[in-house]
Order: sequence, then C-alpha cells, then structure tokens
Amino acid sequence: MNILVLVKPVPDPEKYNEIRIDSQTKRLVREGVPTVINPTDRNALEAALQIRDAMEDSTVTVLSMAPEFSRDKIVECLAMGADDAYLLSDRAFGGADTYATSYVLAEGIKKVEAEKGLMFDLILAGNESADGATAHVPVQVAEWLKISHISRVCSLNVEDELIKLVKRSEDVMLSFQGEGPAVLAVTRDINKPRFVNAMGIVKARKKPLTIWSNEDMKLEESRLGLEGSPTQPGELIAPHMGRAGEPLVSGDATAADAAKAILSVMRKAGV
Repeated sequence: MNILVLVKPVPDPEKYNEIRIDSQTKRLVREGVPTVINPTDRNALEAALQIRDAMEDSTVTVLSMAPEFSRDKIVECLAMGADDAYLLSDRAFGGADTYATSYVLAEGIKKVEAEKGLMFDLILAGNESADGATAHVPVQVAEWLKISHISRVCSLNVEDELIKLVKRSEDVMLSFQGEGPAVLAVTRDINKPRFVNAMGIVKARKKPLTIWSNEDMKLEESRLGLEGSPTQPGELIAPHMGRAGEPLVSGDATAADAAKAILSVMRKAGV
C-alpha cells in the first residue's frame, strides 16, 4: 500500500507570544519563531507507519507546503520513519488560505504520483492544524483530487487493502470500511506518536527529500498565495488593554482606611 501523509510545520505553541502580524500584508510573520510538526499530523504519520510496518511492500511519503526554513521538520518526519519526503516551498505560496493551500497540495500529490509512477492508496492528515484549526484542508484536498474523504478518524486499520475506521461524531461513533484511494483526517486520540531515536536520525540523512518551487510546479500564480485566496483578511484592530484607575485614599491613609475604601467600592458594585 502506498501512503502519503500531509504535514504542516506550525509555530511552537509555547512561543505564540513571539508571533506578530505584518500590518501591511496582514500575514503572520513566522521568521524567527520556532516551529514544530503539527500535533495531529504526527498522529497521521504514526498511523501511516503502523500500517506500513504491518503490510509488505508498503511505503510512506510525506508532503508539505512550507517555507524552506522548515526543512528540518520534514527531516524529522523522515527520522520518525517515513521513506521519503517532498517540500513545496515558494514565496508565491505565502499568504494562502485553505482553498489556495489545498490546491497546491493536491497539485503536489499529482506531481509526486507522476514522478513515482503510482497512485496513493491512502492519504492521511491531521484533522486540523494548531495555528489555523479550520479542519478544511484535508477535505478540500480530497475534493480537488475527486476522491473520498472522512474526517475526525479516531481508529484506523487496514486488512488486505480493506480500510476499516471509526469516525468520532458529535453524539455517536461511526464505523466505515472500504477501499482507497481516500483522504482520512485523524484526531489526536488515534495513537501515540513514536519518539525520534538516534538511529532514525542517522537513517534520515540518507533518505530522499525533494524540494519543489513553483518553477518546478508550473502553477498559475493567480491561483496561489494571497492572490489566489478567496478569504481575505479584514481590518486589523489592536484593542486597548489598559484599565482606568483612581486613588481611593490620600497618601497618609492607614491600611484600615484603605480596606474600608475598597469594601465601599465593592458594596456599591453589588459584590
């Protein structure tokens, strides 16, 4: 079985305070902010590796659209166990909404399939990204490719090319089974991703990682990035976070006087 995993490097959640928005372009400024592999994408990769390890003649390919400085995160996917990886990186792709992003990823999948001379039986992705959290991209990719898709997958098993899964709905758990190709978006409770070990890091150095720009992809620039995105940012407003204050007592007041003044204010407020 040939499996492809969509991976997105996202800003480290512990460094969100360092993220800023360019007031002119209204885009996130990611340079200088540490990135990590999107958490649910790690679950998707782990699910793919488990299937590959259980089935003969199976491969796992990683595909990502990200700035080239995120290359180390794609190498980390190789160190986890992926067989090869492709990084779509071009300034023309920057500022894309989910529509433009999914278009580039779908075209990337087609190009990888053409390069390898195969079709992917299964495409896995995290259900949502930690930074955008729209959950749009996996299903949009499937629509571009005109193949089946299911989101919120919390259990996945493949037996003799038959895909069996459980989807978490709002009120019930739904079971499905069928054959690929299909795009499945998984949740964090599907598995516990493996750690990267020293041997994986050594092996990753010898695994192929291909980087394609739009010069390689040859996509119409009017369909890429900010220009190709139907969703456009509106006006940015920075709210005033200060609070009004006034002195309650004079400078020579005692602690008891201050306490009485505070209680008076609280009583007036109905506290």
